[in-house]
Parts: sequence; structure tokens; C-alpha cells
Amino acid sequence: MLSASDIAILGAVALLVFGPDQLPKVARKFGTVMRDVQNTSQQFIREMERAAEEHDSDPARDRHLEAVPSPYSPAVTEPLEVVPASDEPMLPGIEPVAVPAAVKRAAEPSEF
Repeated sequence: MLSASDIAILGAVALLVFGPDQLPKVARKFGTVMRDVQNTSQQFIREMERAAEEHDSDPARDRHLEAVPSPYSPAVTEPLEVVPASDEPMLPGIEPVAVPAAVKRAAEPSEF
């Protein structure tokens, strides 16, 4: 916030820069520009609030989310086994290692 002495200094500088004839016109133009900026920012804020309220009160959006099936519903209960295409190693000098298939349970969505 500007103090009274700061405003007086700014006024004196503006009077020296613009002169006594142009200062009222410049001040009027500055006021008009500031009013336009305030109106535009208020309209923007109102539009954002309206869009947020419209999005929050959209019942179709809630039904759509409830209708999407969960990817976790068909739980995998059997272990998956990787079968190599041949006994030949994939890279020269590296022998394939047999990995026992361990039974793992599927993660439930509530565990995340």
C-alpha cells in the first residue's frame, strides 16, 4: 500500500512527465483501463465458479462413473506360466533358468 508521501512523489513525477494539460487525460485513461481490468477479472471469476458448480452438480457424470466396470473384478486366481519357445538360449552363452510358478493373490482395489 502506498503512503501519502509516496502518492505525492508519484503525482509530482507524473505532473513533470505529462505536464498540467495532459495529466487529467492520462489519469482518466488510466482509470478507464483499471475499471476494464477489474470487470474482466470479475467476469472470469464468475465464469469459473459457474463452470465448477455446473460440473459438481452434473448427475450424468456420477452415473457414468458408476457404470464403468472395475478392471479388478475378474481376479486372476491361477498362476501364469511362461513357456519358452525352445530349449535354445535367447542370447548366446546364457542358459535359461527354470522359474517355479508361484501362486500370487490378486490385489484388491481397497488395498491401494
